[in-house]
Amino acid sequence: MERKKNFLMALAFLAGVAMLGCGSEKPTDVKAVMSQPKAFVGSETCRSCHLEHYDSWKMTLHSRMLIDVREDPNAFVVEWNKETIRADLEKIKDKLKVPLEEVYIPEKSEILYVIGTQWKQRYVLKKGDMFVVAPVQYNVASKRWVNYYDDAWDKRDWLVRCGGCHATGVDLKAYTFNEKSIGCEACHGAGSRHAALPRTALFEKRDTIVHPAKMTSGVAVQICGSCHTRGNSKDPDFKDAGWPVGYEPGMVLEPIYQNSYEKSDMRRLYPDFASRSHHQQYIDWVQSKHAEQGVTCTSCHSVHRIGIAPTRFQTKEAGSSQCLSCHSMVNANRAHSIHSFANCLGCHMPRIASTAEPNDIRSHTFEARAPMDTINNPDLPNSCQLCHYHKDETVQEMQRKYEILTQLPKPQGMMIPAVSQDTIKQRPAAEPTANQQ
Repeated sequence: MERKKNFLMALAFLAGVAMLGCGSEKPTDVKAVMSQPKAFVGSETCRSCHLEHYDSWKMTLHSRMLIDVREDPNAFVVEWNKETIRADLEKIKDKLKVPLEEVYIPEKSEILYVIGTQWKQRYVLKKGDMFVVAPVQYNVASKRWVNYYDDAWDKRDWLVRCGGCHATGVDLKAYTFNEKSIGCEACHGAGSRHAALPRTALFEKRDTIVHPAKMTSGVAVQICGSCHTRGNSKDPDFKDAGWPVGYEPGMVLEPIYQNSYEKSDMRRLYPDFASRSHHQQYIDWVQSKHAEQGVTCTSCHSVHRIGIAPTRFQTKEAGSSQCLSCHSMVNANRAHSIHSFANCLGCHMPRIASTAEPNDIRSHTFEARAPMDTINNPDLPNSCQLCHYHKDETVQEMQRKYEILTQLPKPQGMMIPAVSQDTIKQRPAAEPTANQQ
């Protein structure tokens, strides 16, 4: 009994201390906070309350889009060796826009940031007061160096052209950005008010941050579409910007941005308007049946999730299992009878777009592409010939095999008429049977 009494006294003491501590906090003037302009505070601020989401975000490529090599010298995915770089460029000198000896290869000490770590890596430095991207790029899968705007690299302003989708809180007029990479506020909006308000200001706090999951799907998907697209800003001061200048999560893109699909940029699109180039997944998606049915990016991809994603593409399931989580196989006939291993991606998401090497990323129109498509228009790729097993076969031979394999067997037996009131009347009555009893 005495121990219980002491325990209760200790508990009461601790509660009193806690109340004194809370009471000593200066109350927050909610109206004053709400009257301040919104500002970016960085993902590190979000971490203090949203640790699990922060940790899962750190596992994504969004968090590694732009890395300061002064803070992380190990961000280089390859040894910086100028002789190796020039030797690789020698192999592709017919593709260079300037003579090989005139391709500028910066010193490693000049590089401020690296862009990307998975497919390719580019290198940001400063020329005067302008951020530029070095004219050499390293392709990770093929382990080789290639050129990148080797004739114009020093005239292309990286922050204006690309910065808004590589960093968070870009202010072109001030020529600054708040956070390296794609941080929390890129999708949730500037968080200064949200961070400053106490938890007791529940409704105001909720209203100061964007929650994409609580938006209509057509608006929420444009958060992804603001960067997974290609085109030009409609801002008259920054017409060279390749990203939607002034966009905030929750806005609609069309008034401030024109993408490659809308302006029919056939350098970036196939004749059927499927994407040739990278970061155009949104352009593909808007043309798809998924878009018609309200299946959006986050139906398949996790922006941040607890635990490790099953693939490097941050899909919720690995490979075709993602497709089969919604699409049940009903009949294994016609085109679906060709491959027994249920390779949905191979036919419906063929690798026809390019980011580092030719045909290294998947289409997002979700349309299977038959050999006949290529026969009708040789500028269109097909799903079949992209497979290593069939790459040396002619498109005509592939179409011949496709037609054989996708035939339905001819019906056997007698045709049974449909049951209707007329067929019932025409049917003869059954003969009466004798009562066996």
